[in-house]
Amino acid sequence: MLSNLFDIIVVGGGLAGSVITSRLHQNNSALNILLIEAGPDVSNNTIIPYASNQGLLINSPWDWNDTTTPQTGLNGRSIPNPAGRGLGGGTIINSCGWIRGDSHDFDEWGSIVNDQRWSYNGQLPYFRKSEHTWNTTADPVQHGFVGPMWSASVSFTGRNYPLRDNVSTAWSQLGVQRNWDANGGSPQGVGELNENRKNGLRELASSAYPLDGVHVMTNTVVAKVLLSKIGDIVLATGVELANGTRLYALREVILSAGAYRTPQLLMLSGIGPKAELAANGITQLVDSPSVGLNLTDHLLWSQFWKLTDAAQAAGVAIGSSNPLFSQPQFGLGTPADWVTTQTVPLDGLKAAITADEGKAPSDSHPLLQNRSFMEALVIYVGANAADPVIQYNGSHIISTLVGLMPSSRGTVTLNSSSINDPPVINPNYFTTQVDQFVFRYGVQRMAQLMLGTAAMSNIIASETPPDSFAPISLNSTDDYLNARIRYSAGNTYHPHGTCAMGKVVDTDLKVNGVYHLRVADASVFPTAIAAHLQQAVYAMAEQAAMIFAADLETEW
Repeated sequence: MLSNLFDIIVVGGGLAGSVITSRLHQNNSALNILLIEAGPDVSNNTIIPYASNQGLLINSPWDWNDTTTPQTGLNGRSIPNPAGRGLGGGTIINSCGWIRGDSHDFDEWGSIVNDQRWSYNGQLPYFRKSEHTWNTTADPVQHGFVGPMWSASVSFTGRNYPLRDNVSTAWSQLGVQRNWDANGGSPQGVGELNENRKNGLRELASSAYPLDGVHVMTNTVVAKVLLSKIGDIVLATGVELANGTRLYALREVILSAGAYRTPQLLMLSGIGPKAELAANGITQLVDSPSVGLNLTDHLLWSQFWKLTDAAQAAGVAIGSSNPLFSQPQFGLGTPADWVTTQTVPLDGLKAAITADEGKAPSDSHPLLQNRSFMEALVIYVGANAADPVIQYNGSHIISTLVGLMPSSRGTVTLNSSSINDPPVINPNYFTTQVDQFVFRYGVQRMAQLMLGTAAMSNIIASETPPDSFAPISLNSTDDYLNARIRYSAGNTYHPHGTCAMGKVVDTDLKVNGVYHLRVADASVFPTAIAAHLQQAVYAMAEQAAMIFAADLETEW
């Protein structure tokens, strides 16, 4: 029978929780560690490792199936917000994009909290520690060769798509040059897509970072953190499960429940904004007004492009009769060659910042420092179940745009005082002039790529727009572009920032005002990170484990 007393309790067996638990046990196998995960153990699942089509994973039993509140910036639509539910967390359902991001963002993080451990160079050892790169000639200053997470480029796996050269040449014709290491902290340019797959198969954090030797409870929901107040001191002593069971931690409680449920748990435990807690009948034990604020997420927008008759006959897209695509490697991984990362024109950016902030920005404004604002991919398949015109028959390809540096900020608040009610998620998408300018620019660049370059204009017949919209052209107006984005934009499920370092936790990830309680997941990111977040979370969790282990040794 499992005891109710442990040295450390980790809440959340997703990416960060798995890494931290595994590393703490490796550092000191004598520690009695309990990892609690709300979802199942999927390590023996036979579908998940092979699933390159996320349609098999989104809205599956391994997805929390969250949705946002109606978004004023997106025509009042509620946006599906997938989040992995099970050991491995987001690594169960993500797209496997191994995209580190821009050093500017991590340097801003270190500057915000006045601790260079969290700058790019401060986190670089942990990026390397987590990585097993495919490229044996990669720069060893930037990359790791023996870490748990294997990465591979598209060409390394043998997936050379028929439009590979067309797309890269088209970007070059627009003045965007090849970036030979887009995962080295400077991502701008045309970089080859890298995915964290091992021999073509998805890697779960909970498998790559072994959990042998620790107690793991799956299908178990934590309702709140147990807090004791002695005078002015508030101490975390354990957790209460949704069924009322209490489990105690002698040394640390670590929350790694993600950017939605970590702030929810803090508030349900009495840590958070006074008004929000009072509105839900919760006694405030620690005044922490920033819990649940600063929600940051990356907006995504896709277009369908109809191929010319000649391109369809040549079989350049998946769904055609081209026998190339029957080769097994083409069933493993995203059907794309390139990830293109761009900044935006300064004049338009300055005007948008001025409109948002009510004054012209100085040259030192953070957004004016050559930031990476927009990611673009051309995906060699086009199918839309909601549109009978667009079928899985090789007639279309897709472009996707991801807004990497959003200035819109949202909130996570409570539905009630019960963990059984999901948190209220309001990302506040597409509500700033900066975000609207950036996306319009991205859409215009994609139109130029598809319709205005010699390399692609003989491949693309036209855009296939939604009903009631005309195809996008090189002359589409700002109002039209805004309307199109509001109509169909979704998200990348990259939430971060809701328990921001410097506001809710300190640079050792200790919750301000509470002893023996820490947070370690994407909620602690204090600023937007222009990346697919998993690499950033791996690095954060690796460093967090080192910090925690050092503190545990000095406590005795």
